[in-house]
Amino acid sequence: MSDASKNGSNFFNKIGTSISNGVKGFGKGFVGFFKSIPTKLKNLGKKIGNGFVNFGKTFAQGDLGVKMSYFLMGSGAFAHGQIAKGLGYLALEILFILYMAFNGVGSLVGLITLGTNFTYTYYDVDAGTGIEINVPGDNSMLFLLYGVVAVVVVIAFIAVYLMNIKSAVANHEGSVIGLKPSTLRDDLRALMDKKFYILLLVVAFAGVVIFTILPLIFMILIAFTNYDASHPETSGFDWVGLDNFIKLMGTTNLSSTFFPVLGWTIVWAICATFLNYFLGVGLALLINSKGIKGKKIWRLFFVLTIAIPQFVSLLLMRSMLGEFGPIMNLLVKMGFERTDWFETASSARLIVISVNLWIGIPYSMLITSGILMNIPQDLYESARIDGATKFKMFRKITLPYILFVTGPYLITQFIGNINNFNVIFLLTGGGPFGELSQGAGSTSLLVTWLYSLTNDTGDYNLASTIGILTFIICSVISLITYRRSSSTKNEEDFQ
Repeated sequence: MSDASKNGSNFFNKIGTSISNGVKGFGKGFVGFFKSIPTKLKNLGKKIGNGFVNFGKTFAQGDLGVKMSYFLMGSGAFAHGQIAKGLGYLALEILFILYMAFNGVGSLVGLITLGTNFTYTYYDVDAGTGIEINVPGDNSMLFLLYGVVAVVVVIAFIAVYLMNIKSAVANHEGSVIGLKPSTLRDDLRALMDKKFYILLLVVAFAGVVIFTILPLIFMILIAFTNYDASHPETSGFDWVGLDNFIKLMGTTNLSSTFFPVLGWTIVWAICATFLNYFLGVGLALLINSKGIKGKKIWRLFFVLTIAIPQFVSLLLMRSMLGEFGPIMNLLVKMGFERTDWFETASSARLIVISVNLWIGIPYSMLITSGILMNIPQDLYESARIDGATKFKMFRKITLPYILFVTGPYLITQFIGNINNFNVIFLLTGGGPFGELSQGAGSTSLLVTWLYSLTNDTGDYNLASTIGILTFIICSVISLITYRRSSSTKNEEDFQ
């Protein structure tokens, strides 16, 4: 056997070993992640318990201003001459009490009941008209939304309440050692100087709460209701606990659709991520080789696929690969039988993976090209002096460097492909259909199935449940792979 064959055989053996170790490591990390949950919950419980203990100690050891702050917010500030701060805390407490009295308590009760008197329809027979009359009633969707807002308001008030006590304690401790409490001018000066970051973060944090956290909590709660086409908001839906999760992951007919869709989603994400990545790396290495001329022109050809909007490329590919598209017409002229590749599960899946290569490889190629240009050349010079071959330099220098830099990129690409809506929806629409139920097709991903459930059948509860499960899968995979990647474990080696 030649040296090149031996090197190639050893290389692939090492790749196989690395993959095997990676799978074992991921399995251990997956198991360890869930094993650590009880310990983390126990530590969290201890912290909460210690917090309550400290809460009581602070009341017992504080002065009159601290004690009054537990009942009348701003008392600690008033006791030390901070009138403006005290008025601010007091105003927030009064506004909170008014909100809870006129709206908040009812919203919290509505969050539990989701309404009691719902819209109904009757015919005005007595008047002899026979006209259908709709009598508006409770809207479960609004009850749920207002209830979530009330919970967030309560949590925000608790945070301000604790800040009030902390400020009162700080004033008390400062007075003991002779420090003067800060004035309004001092606080404003600090806010524009040392604490300016707080001022900037307030707007951003408020935006995150309003436009991200609130909708997220709202959609998560939908998964624990029976909100679907049979139970619309105006007719009233109710809490069902974990029934939707049991339907998806139990022994029901719905689970026989969920697990195949989940399996194909994982297979698709693996193929779409790693084929694009390694082929992009190979293409970058080829174009950046010293013997290749016109490197800029070659890069331009592949970058053109990025310049063209993705939906245009996907719709064009859909037309070209269709039963009556130009590619099929050409094959028919060559003597092949006319077939619709999108009507067979295996061929449809092969098409979406292949078309995704056309779209994704240029991105990997560009990223890798930038990395190759920044690898220190003295590493290669030292390797040549030591007698290393090109293949060994690639395996020992180039590949580890590329994997180190692109580790986080690989994770984000993998998660992005799990939620890759465009490629599937625009190419196959999730089809072919018939083998699975509830609007899922052979190429449906969890995210496209979720869309079908909301858009076609109105099963919002099931769609929300799938969204939660998708989030759990993505977060667990991201946390485990990132913690085990060289980007976090061996960062100092590439400084």
